[in-house]
Amino acid sequence: QVQLVESGGGSVQAGGSLRLSCAASGYSPGTYYGAWFRQAPGKEREGVACIDMDDNTDYADSVKGRFTISRDNADHTLYLQMNNLTPGDTAMYYCAANRGRIAKSLLLLRSTYYYWGQGTQVTVSS
Repeated sequence: QVQLVESGGGSVQAGGSLRLSCAASGYSPGTYYGAWFRQAPGKEREGVACIDMDDNTDYADSVKGRFTISRDNADHTLYLQMNNLTPGDTAMYYCAANRGRIAKSLLLLRSTYYYWGQGTQVTVSS
């Protein structure tokens, strides 16, 4: 069974940076794609960034140019580098993954993913 565990969240001032990590375990051989989602209190969970096994990436418009998603296959870890953070980025951040291949246009949809982490809190103060 695939398990995902996020880390790296915390409280920062606006303009600061954080690097989130998502460690995977229990995986079986095959191709995987992954993503980061976030959810603020009272709001729906939204896709932030995604990456497939061919290194195709996509980002929400609100984070383009500020966030970068990457993966380390040797460590089985997914990363999200977040720069120039604003209070609007405050949310619980979740990593997600699934096995197989899928169209790039579907990578930021919540329904695309089956495996989810428990989340790590990011709080940005003004």
